[in-house]
Amino acid sequence: MIWLALGVALSAPLIAAAQSPLLAWRGPIYIAAGFAGIIAMGALLLQPLLATGRLPGVSLWQGRHVHRWVGAGLIAMVVAHVIGLWITSPPDVIDALLFRSPTPFSVWGVIAMWAMFGSGVLALMRRRLRLRVWRLAHKGLATIVVTGTILHVIQIEGTMEDITKIALCALLCGATLWVWIAPRA
Repeated sequence: MIWLALGVALSAPLIAAAQSPLLAWRGPIYIAAGFAGIIAMGALLLQPLLATGRLPGVSLWQGRHVHRWVGAGLIAMVVAHVIGLWITSPPDVIDALLFRSPTPFSVWGVIAMWAMFGSGVLALMRRRLRLRVWRLAHKGLATIVVTGTILHVIQIEGTMEDITKIALCALLCGATLWVWIAPRA
């Protein structure tokens, strides 16, 4: 049942966005950039579940191994999201990256992106840091990523349909809180 629920949670936002009438006025690069963002958000939901061994049939070791690969894919999707938006509207991306965009969702997206990059760098430095320090820093950055992502997504009026968007945000928030409140490993 958990796998079925996870499959629905990950696919429903993509299916709903693919049916958005707003796509009719967008070019393929912009559409791909938007879907890269939706895929990244779905991958973000998997991360705390994988890292803490909470998926049935997946051992803690397997989960952490997949967590690393999903994290790399997550960073790639965010980069694709930003590059696609850059290609379609460089001034908007520059304004967002310089924190001078008039849209508040841009600020949260950029904060989440930089925290994600920081988390990725931290993951590469894991063996150089004490485990307790590394875990606290990684979980802290991950929490900033999740919070920033949720605030980014909720404020956007775009192709993501509201019900699936809110549900995915709630699940992402719940999974992150679960890791903080009831750590397993």
